[in-house]
Amino acid sequence: MSEHSKNEETKEKESLNFIEQIIEEDIRNGKHGGRVHTRFPPEPNGYLHIGHAKAICLNFEIAQKYGGKTNLRFDDTNPTTEETEYVDNIKRDIRWLGFDWDDREYYASDYFEQLYEFAVKLISKGLAYVDDSTPGEIAEMKGTPTVPGKESPYRNRSVGENLSLFRGMRAGDFPDGSKVLRAKIDMASSNMHMRDPIMYRIKRDHHHRTGDEWIIYPMYDFAHGQSDSIEKITHSLCSLEFIHHRPLYDWFIEKLEIFPSRQIEFARMNVSYMITSKRRLLKLVKEGYVSGWDDPRMPTISGMRRRGFPPAAIRTFCDKAGIAKRDNLIEISLLEFCVRDELNRTAPRVMAVLNPLKVVITNYPEGKVEYMEVENNPEDESMGTRTMPFSRELYIEREDFMEDPPKKYFRMGPGRDVRLKAGYILRCEGFEKDPATGAVTEVRCTYYPDSKSGEDTSGIKAKGTLHWVSAAHAKEAEVRLYDRLFTDPQPDSHEDKDYLEFFNEDSLQVVEKAYVEPSLAGAKPGDTFQFLRLGYFSADADSAGEKPVFNRTVTLKDTWAKMQGR
Repeated sequence: MSEHSKNEETKEKESLNFIEQIIEEDIRNGKHGGRVHTRFPPEPNGYLHIGHAKAICLNFEIAQKYGGKTNLRFDDTNPTTEETEYVDNIKRDIRWLGFDWDDREYYASDYFEQLYEFAVKLISKGLAYVDDSTPGEIAEMKGTPTVPGKESPYRNRSVGENLSLFRGMRAGDFPDGSKVLRAKIDMASSNMHMRDPIMYRIKRDHHHRTGDEWIIYPMYDFAHGQSDSIEKITHSLCSLEFIHHRPLYDWFIEKLEIFPSRQIEFARMNVSYMITSKRRLLKLVKEGYVSGWDDPRMPTISGMRRRGFPPAAIRTFCDKAGIAKRDNLIEISLLEFCVRDELNRTAPRVMAVLNPLKVVITNYPEGKVEYMEVENNPEDESMGTRTMPFSRELYIEREDFMEDPPKKYFRMGPGRDVRLKAGYILRCEGFEKDPATGAVTEVRCTYYPDSKSGEDTSGIKAKGTLHWVSAAHAKEAEVRLYDRLFTDPQPDSHEDKDYLEFFNEDSLQVVEKAYVEPSLAGAKPGDTFQFLRLGYFSADADSAGEKPVFNRTVTLKDTWAKMQGR
């Protein structure tokens, strides 16, 4: 091989993440006949969040890269917390992200009978036993990471007795919690997961798929690896929290002598100002901090979809965050950058006024209406143009006018000229105020008839350009300004404080009476726009009524960093 070829091969290897390196080594060695088969195995006990998005992208994209397949498997082994609603929403989220599992939709509950037989096999080999100890006694016998555990007094029951008791557990002969099945491994192991872990427990809860057929349920650690093996998964990609579970994963496969799936761990997605604990997210929902799992402030995929995040932006973010072996914290500003970058290219530009101030053009004919041509997106000419009505009375943003503006203020002020986007140049001649409050209620201007955008022959140079809407034609709308859910970049990392202490009380502000251009009257839920000079906004599902509702997806720039002095 030439030196050049060697260098190219070295560069290619360096560009691969460590999982790709493992897979390519397996393919070179002919392992599993060169097959690559992954799976995404969510527990249907909540909605998927940004961390799951990373796992989804990794599992599906790795398989696609190497011509393999990906299964969707629900690890539904805890009937107490699992619901069909979660199953349905998980499938919707994955498809929305742009992935499909074809006909490979499976459930751990599909394998309950086979998992039961696996347990019987381990009992028959003297590698599992029924324990009558209470949960408290089992926890005490486990010991600590530095103190060996103690063997259960039931550990040396005979194979025959254990088989009889386990069958009795399945038949419903014993009350909930009275007995468990444990693997017989090593109570002195330095790995706490290997100290005779529980495999089955009695739980008389209705299961979302099997109903009341089963009253014993396998623990996650027993069901997960064996389900991988049943499906002949070649590369079981898990987040780093499962690294200490791997010896147990391998032990079960080895002792059962079944297909040798391999578990590989990667760092989970930790994003600043977000939490990814489903238990803590559920608390936010149940205690009313948010309106639901799909609240646009939530780090759930459903929440991000409702807020207007494009799926392509989330995929790009996951790609840029990379695959690491150690946990790290990804800045939320990277996610917001990916959203802005995608929407800058794809979202139509429109005009909306959130804090309206009326402008009357005194020399513009009453009753006259012109239709101004406006480009939809200068980044993509194929998106074409639209027309906007222009009339004597307009609304502009209140912050775009000052009674006594400083020298470098290029918006509207007495005696100053300013251009309206796609419209005319106006000159401010005066204003009216509320005598009681002192607030400006109306601005009076004149316009230069020969200054129309695209046809300007006035020779007047206006330094500022404002957005606007025609008062007679604008559509009244509600606008919800969303910001980060927490004020601390790692709200759940403080041992002495509850994460709810960092809940951002200003994470939602509602503008009840904004005005948007008439073209937005027909906006459908999920349609996303750039409100000129204001940010990116998405039509909400609540828009089904008379009044459209828009969620702020993301600001035009990272204003949060400036506010935090970063």
